[in-house]
Amino acid sequence: MGNKKYPKMNFIGNKEKILDWIFENVPKDVKTFFDAFSGGCSVSFEAKKRGYKVISNDILKINYAIAKSLIENKNIILDDDDIKILFSGKPSRGFMYKNYSNVAFFEDECMELDNYRKNIEKLKSPYKKALAIALFRRAMIRKMPYSRFNLPFNKVKQLRDEEYSYKKYKRKRAYHNKSFKEHFLKNLQDYNDSIFDNGKENKAYNLDIFKLISKVDADVIYLDPPYTGTMNNYFGFYGLVDNYINSEMGKPFENNFINKDTSIKLFEKLFSSLKKYKYWILSYNNSSYPSKEELLDLIRKFSKDVKVIEKKHNYQLTGKTTKAENREYLFLVSNIK
Repeated sequence: MGNKKYPKMNFIGNKEKILDWIFENVPKDVKTFFDAFSGGCSVSFEAKKRGYKVISNDILKINYAIAKSLIENKNIILDDDDIKILFSGKPSRGFMYKNYSNVAFFEDECMELDNYRKNIEKLKSPYKKALAIALFRRAMIRKMPYSRFNLPFNKVKQLRDEEYSYKKYKRKRAYHNKSFKEHFLKNLQDYNDSIFDNGKENKAYNLDIFKLISKVDADVIYLDPPYTGTMNNYFGFYGLVDNYINSEMGKPFENNFINKDTSIKLFEKLFSSLKKYKYWILSYNNSSYPSKEELLDLIRKFSKDVKVIEKKHNYQLTGKTTKAENREYLFLVSNIK
C-alpha cells in the first residue's frame, strides 16, 4: 500500500505536500478516519495508504466520484472494453452543448462531452462510472486555463491561444488544446494504478456535513473546510463538473463557509456537533477568517483540550506560488475524559 501513488488531480487547497505533517499528528490509537470535507481526496488517500478505515465526504458530486473511485473502490479498474464503450458513438447536442458552448468550451468539445456522458452510463459497475467521471474531470481541468471553471470565455480563448501564451508567458500551454480523449488516456494508467484494497471497508458520501456528521462513527474527524476569505468558492471552481454529472444546472450550496458574515456561526454549529468524536483535527491557515485566536475561542466552548501547531506552507495556484508567506495551522482537539 505504501507505494501507491495519488494521481494528478489539480485541486485548489490540496494538502498533498503536507500529508506527512498532518499524519504525524494523528493520535496513535486512531483506527477510523473521517475526512469530512474530502475535496480532491489527497488526505483520504493517504489515510487509506496508512491502513485506516476511511470515511470520505464532500458536498460536490465530482469529489464524491473521486472518493468513490479511489477510496471506497477496492479493485475495479477501467479496461480496454470500457474504453471502447466510453469513446464510441458520435458527438451529440446535449446538456453541455446547450449550456456551456462558448461559455467554458468550444461547441464541438461540448458535443464530445455530451456523448461521453451518455457512454459513462453504459458501464456496468458504479466504480467504473465513478472512475470514468474522475478521469473526464481531469481531462476537462487540463483543457481549462488555471484549472478552474469560473473564467470568462474570452479569457479562456485568449489563454488557449498558444501563440498569445508564448508571447505573453513564454509557454505555449499546448495541453489546453489536446483532446479530452488524449488527456483521459494519458492519465488512465495512473488512475488505475492508484486503486487498491487496504483491507478495510472504506466509504464515500456526498452530503452536507451537517446532515451526515451524527451518522458517522470514527475515532478522528479531520476538518478541512473552505478557508473563508481566500480562494474558496469551490462550487464556482468545480460546479460545472457537478452540472455535467447531473445534466442540470446546480445552485451554490448552503453552509459553504464562503462568507465572513456567516462563517463563525457555521464553525460554532460544526464544533457543537463533534462531541461523539475522540479527536478532531482542523486544518486552517493564517490568511483566513476567523483568526487563529477566534477559532481557539470557539473550540474552547466545546473542548478544553486543544492545541495548535503550525507550519510554513505556500499554496501553488495557477502555476505561481503565493508571494505572501502562509502558515498552515492544525488545531488538535481531544475529547477523551
